[in-house]
Amino acid sequence: MIADEMRQRLEILEPLRLDIIDESESHRGHGGWREGGQTHFRIRMASARFAGLGHVARHRLVHGALGDIVPRIHALALELAES
Repeated sequence: MIADEMRQRLEILEPLRLDIIDESESHRGHGGWREGGQTHFRIRMASARFAGLGHVARHRLVHGALGDIVPRIHALALELAES
């Protein structure tokens, strides 16, 4: 499961809170949707590692941790906080 891979890779950022939500079913029939889901995700995460970083820097940190997972999905929404 992609969500399990995401969770494992994001552990490097020492999350205080981490929610990974597969929103694929709500995008049924839209671009990028596939049978079986795992195409549209939302990550809600808090980490002390985000302290002092702007919006773009936080996103880059998460994308870097996820690595090759990002190109395998269609959409990724990020809600990132420092605590």
